[in-house]
Amino acid sequence: MNSRRLLVLGAAGLAVAGVVAGCGGSDTKTAAAAGLSGTIAIDGSSTVAPLTTGAAESFNTDNKDVEITVGTSGTGGGFEKFCAGSTDISDASRGIKDEEAAACAKAGIKYTEFRVASDGITVAIKKGTDTGKTCVTFADLKKVWEKGSTVNNWKAIGGKDLAMKLAGPGNQSGTYDFFNETVLGKDAAGEINPARADYAASEDDNVIVTAIEGSPGTLGYFGYTYYEENADKLDDVAVQGKEGGCVKPTADTITDGTYPLSRPLFIYVKDTSMARAEVKAFVKYYLTNATTLAEDNQFVPAPQTALDESLAKVPA
Repeated sequence: MNSRRLLVLGAAGLAVAGVVAGCGGSDTKTAAAAGLSGTIAIDGSSTVAPLTTGAAESFNTDNKDVEITVGTSGTGGGFEKFCAGSTDISDASRGIKDEEAAACAKAGIKYTEFRVASDGITVAIKKGTDTGKTCVTFADLKKVWEKGSTVNNWKAIGGKDLAMKLAGPGNQSGTYDFFNETVLGKDAAGEINPARADYAASEDDNVIVTAIEGSPGTLGYFGYTYYEENADKLDDVAVQGKEGGCVKPTADTITDGTYPLSRPLFIYVKDTSMARAEVKAFVKYYLTNATTLAEDNQFVPAPQTALDESLAKVPA
């Protein structure tokens, strides 16, 4: 597994200033501004954190005096810290919610959203497990995951007579929010329907991987890059697409949106933090090199038009 990912997810806040020399520095990427110093505090999505850490490590090749910490409290936990004024940047695997935006507004915190990459939520099982179900529909996933569901066998969704356990993100995760909104939908009041509570939940995707690997028949989901990292242990399950066919997550199907659980990934930057030279330089570096950083760190790049729009929002 990618050592960077293990480092990020193994710590609540990882300082990455100057820790990796030659990690895709100015020889392969647009060079960062030199001679900067200061600190940049980042927290949020465990899905986005490895990409942000990769950007920080590469940025530090030319800026060893800038200390960047990357925490993994989950998208929701990250926004709590961000809107409380504790961080400069919040990693997010979904857009900010109305109530989170309201909390920031109440605290007088203004911010800018930047698209940095793409992702596809991957539905996975233990490698080599014959569940009798190689493709699932949203209706299948809803039947399994909706609140009050008691499904505990694959035969309930047309598979074999095989016990089913579940593993997935906790409710502070943007992956949890995106999956629930997309698969489970919203109630009459416009609130996202919650998932059933009786599953192995964690904000750490590596814990979910371990849970799936630990028991044949376990069904779980997490970001695509974690599947790529663990493809020797897990099998992905195709999801019925918009046109009716079964689609597996790949860089191409996620980028073009044919994979039905595709989503954008973001960073949110506090406007007052952006006024600091080290933060502005880091964000500009991150966005300018987003495609290369994504490829180097096994992420799916965002469409260039989206990256251009993000870069245009960086102050001159």
